Amino acid sequence: MKFIELSGATLFQVVHPSEIQQHELEDAGVHGESVVRVNQQGDVELRRPHGWDVIGGLLGDFEHRLQTATHLDWA
Repeated sequence: MKFIELSGATLFQVVHPSEIQQHELEDAGVHGESVVRVNQQGDVELRRPHGWDVIGGLLGDFEHRLQTATHLDWA
């Protein structure tokens, strides 16, 4: 599966309020320096000490938003 990795700070900028609220991300453990990744289906995963946890999802034109914010492609 391919992903785009980004920081929690970038995720806060990319996510729309209709997808996930910032307080929901923070409650899940996301902060500015967190390592997160998004797969091509829009699932958002947070890096934990021993693996990845799915914490939500993006909707709509998230691919364009991610690529614009990170300047990265799926890897």
